[in-house]
Amino acid sequence: MSLDPQVEAMLAQLAENSAPKLWEMPLPDARATYEGMAAVLDLPDAPIGKTEDISIPGPAGDIPARVYTPVAGGSSALPCLVFFHGGGFVIGNLVTHDALCRTLANEARVRVVAVDYRLAPEHVYPAAADDCYAATKWVEANAGTLGIDPNSIAVAGDSAGGNLAAVVCLMAKAKKGPQIAFQMLIYPTTDFTDAEQWGSRTEFAEGYFLEKETMRWFEGNYMGGNDAARSEETASPLSAKDLSGLPPAYVITAGFDPLRDEGKAYADALNAAGTKAEYIDYPGMIHGFFNMQAALDVSKEAVKVAADKLAAALAH
Repeated sequence: MSLDPQVEAMLAQLAENSAPKLWEMPLPDARATYEGMAAVLDLPDAPIGKTEDISIPGPAGDIPARVYTPVAGGSSALPCLVFFHGGGFVIGNLVTHDALCRTLANEARVRVVAVDYRLAPEHVYPAAADDCYAATKWVEANAGTLGIDPNSIAVAGDSAGGNLAAVVCLMAKAKKGPQIAFQMLIYPTTDFTDAEQWGSRTEFAEGYFLEKETMRWFEGNYMGGNDAARSEETASPLSAKDLSGLPPAYVITAGFDPLRDEGKAYADALNAAGTKAEYIDYPGMIHGFFNMQAALDVSKEAVKVAADKLAAALAH
């Protein structure tokens, strides 16, 4: 296994940058840096039929969200993807994942509802999970107004967002709704309990975009010192006692990603429990590559494949 040449060149360029690491920055600077990185690495102003910013009632106030209607989507009821952005539960917003949501909407011909859930450390666990569950439930309840087929709703997210997508499916099962047809988990974090058990977390601890200290910073901010909750299934989906009866899954990992092993472990656990999970690894890629369509050819290909999987899963 070797790094993709485009990834290798990008990492070499990043290594020359003397700027502080995310976890060393003041929080506003870290968030601004992540937003600036997205503007450079992802597609600028990808075409879209229509976008609309809305507010969704949440457990602690309104949750901002953005609805994407694909090109030629029209006003007819379409399948829906409820999307939760990555960023370690601490950084990231509607802007950082705008290009990815546009691409998924157009390629899969679905309406995308991107959820701007509450971030840590201002709002610690389980605030993000509660917001994402409430938003998904609201989308189903308001499908008619949104132009969505209530029988064709999927959830997806990358990294922390992949964790939240998996958690929302577990919550929906426990609470007997909403009805979710498919879950797409893009290099998800699935285990907060014992990082040392995953070889990829050690092997790629430094120098591969997402680093060990950054993950510690993310996890510490999100859990807010509540270490006893790390084993709860709404924090660590891999800790769930019963993974049966969940929506079919498409789980994506990257070969040089610290989260690779726990992503694969979750796909394996779903299959072992009788929940169908298709797993794919992109061996030359790093964490975050789905948001690097402007820089990596494999990123564009992988996003298109994911959109095709999504469209097929939501087709009646």
